[in-house]
Amino acid sequence: MRITQISIFAENKPGHVTAPFRLLADAQINIRALSLADSKYFGILRMIVSDSKKAAELLKEAGFLVKVTEVVAIQVPDVPGGMAGVMDALNGTSINIEYMYAYPFKAGEKAMLIFRFDDPDAAVRKFQEAGITVVGQEEL
Repeated sequence: MRITQISIFAENKPGHVTAPFRLLADAQINIRALSLADSKYFGILRMIVSDSKKAAELLKEAGFLVKVTEVVAIQVPDVPGGMAGVMDALNGTSINIEYMYAYPFKAGEKAMLIFRFDDPDAAVRKFQEAGITVVGQEEL
């Protein structure tokens, strides 16, 4: 199970992430999760949205550099040690986490973790073997 993520590369200047948000809002595309990472010269805005195909086309037409990737989403209990249990499922494997980000799903109950792996299929298998819920696009 994989979900589609859109990444936008933008100059690291004030106001440069406002335009993508406005474009998506005007097109009635909902942002489900996001992460913004920066360096001295550019930023990477990663998003899970309600209509990734439409969002990618719209953003490309507006001149943004857009990359579409597949990521893995899982549910984790929103309790102390919830993250440790997730990491335990991957312990002892050669699966590399390229990056990850999280957002609350139901405050105090569940959180959602989004991962980019070098081997997503192996990661999904390990999570499922450990009884961790892997989430599909429609569930977000």
